[in-house]
Amino acid sequence: MFAAAHYAAWVVFVVACWGFGRALFARLAPPPRRNAWLEAAMAATLGVGLFICAFQLLAIFGLFRREATAALVAAGVLAAVLQLRAWRREVRALPVPVAVPWTRLEKIGAIALALVALPSIVAPLAPPAAFDELMYHLPYARLVADEGRLGIHGWLRYPWFPYNYNLLYAGALQLGDDVLPHLINGLAGALSVLMVFRLGMQHANRLTACIGAAIWLGIGDYSNALIDMGVALFVLMACVSLWWWRESEPIAGGMRWLGVAAFGLGVAAGSKYQALTFLPLVALFVVWHERRPKAWALALACFLVPCVYWYARNAIMTGDPFNPIGARVFGFTDWIPADYVQQVADVRDHAARPNLLIWAVFLAPFGALWKRSAALRAAGWFCFYSIAVWLVTSRYPRYLTASYPLIALMAALGWQVLFGGIAAGLRRLFGARRAAPDAGEATAAPPRFGLAADWVAVLLLAALAAVSMRQTAEKVAMISPTPETREAFLRQNVPGYGAMDWLRRHADGRVYQIALNEAIYYGPNPIWGDTLGPWRYRDFLLLPPPEMARKLAGLGFTAIVMPTSLVPTLATRPGFDTHFALLYEQDGGRAYRILSPAP
Repeated sequence: MFAAAHYAAWVVFVVACWGFGRALFARLAPPPRRNAWLEAAMAATLGVGLFICAFQLLAIFGLFRREATAALVAAGVLAAVLQLRAWRREVRALPVPVAVPWTRLEKIGAIALALVALPSIVAPLAPPAAFDELMYHLPYARLVADEGRLGIHGWLRYPWFPYNYNLLYAGALQLGDDVLPHLINGLAGALSVLMVFRLGMQHANRLTACIGAAIWLGIGDYSNALIDMGVALFVLMACVSLWWWRESEPIAGGMRWLGVAAFGLGVAAGSKYQALTFLPLVALFVVWHERRPKAWALALACFLVPCVYWYARNAIMTGDPFNPIGARVFGFTDWIPADYVQQVADVRDHAARPNLLIWAVFLAPFGALWKRSAALRAAGWFCFYSIAVWLVTSRYPRYLTASYPLIALMAALGWQVLFGGIAAGLRRLFGARRAAPDAGEATAAPPRFGLAADWVAVLLLAALAAVSMRQTAEKVAMISPTPETREAFLRQNVPGYGAMDWLRRHADGRVYQIALNEAIYYGPNPIWGDTLGPWRYRDFLLLPPPEMARKLAGLGFTAIVMPTSLVPTLATRPGFDTHFALLYEQDGGRAYRILSPAP
């Protein structure tokens, strides 16, 4: 019932997104190549973007309340109901492709896709426990949900970031619990997986579609409320719209697809600065095909609508539209140069090779499909550009997520090139011509190759099924439908949860946390303390205990909380016991009261 209730709410939101998106989608020129499922996914994605814009507008004016959110969802569902009959007529009018039986390889690909999908279905149902979602994604969303307005919250590590996709999490928290943001994150993954599958079917074949969708599904993270998959969804929407615009240039109204592409990039750029790195490539593509000022004005307006607030606010209030990333150019606000250096070093420390499954993208140009399809070649150049930018900037695998959907699709082509070449070599090996004793005639090779291929396929599927079942069982074990199971899960998976939760219920003043960033969502709201920014640890912890207590008390703090691993370092210093008194200890966390300093 827990899973059914949450997925029922998820379906209602998906229907509402499709309702709003379809209302706008129907006013655009039909795509040159019609595909009902791809168009439905694009319409739903467009609806997600419209919800983000509506939530942003409401929050700017302090009107983002539970009642407004519920009314918007209800209006979206109503719009979907009113358009359903016309949409069904339109779908039935589309030409029906000739049914071609699935080959053995295509059936294997479909089974593999289903096995990969199984853990992703249950993963979002666990309580929040990932580092970044607890450090600032969900705390920010909860503040917006509670206050109903956008604000600058200096106690968060990144108070000046653009937070478009987080507004969906705020709406989910207004109408439900903190599992719903996981499902909203999963919605981005589900829509982009569907789009990758349909693009593979449209521009390549079923096997490519299954492999590409399985790769993207397998490397996506559905168990948290981050925003990387949301950014990937809107980047993918922009790429698809851009290609539809390129193909429909002669069609009346085709120019509007350029506006949709710009809107998708605007939503992505309003969710994460990293999306700005795609602008040079997109601008080059557009200027190659279109130079009229009217078209560029349309694209610029559609791009700015979902994201201009964040950048204009930062520029007006701090002088840095990309705060804090642009600090070295525009000046520092909350951060100091040492913070900037530490942040860059942290990103470099997380540098690693991306998932092995995407490496085959470099083999895609050697396949026949690359030569036949201009769309796949365009997707391939997008992938190579994204990887080059990633190599130059961060080399942090998660920062490549925005490009993963198309990289996964092109990697599927690459894997076919690789295994197709291996299979061809094996066929030549097993089917080598043998000289006949008298006439030099060739004899048929024994069918050992086909039998070996069948056994390899069976073993691979069996291994994949075992991994899928194990991961699914692990994800199911994380689901916490009752308060008791949720409490047990959080105490086991969130360091310092017990102490943080106790302070949330009992703290009577400001609380300063030390090295428990991954648990602040479960602590008092707000709670101060971080490695970066105006509440950085070194400004307090390097002081002798009497001075640290005096400084914290002077800023209104009444308690501190730290992991027990730091107790031997901090709590054993001379004078600590006379200025801090133990309040509570649980789950690897200790809370101390700051004793009032003597006059």
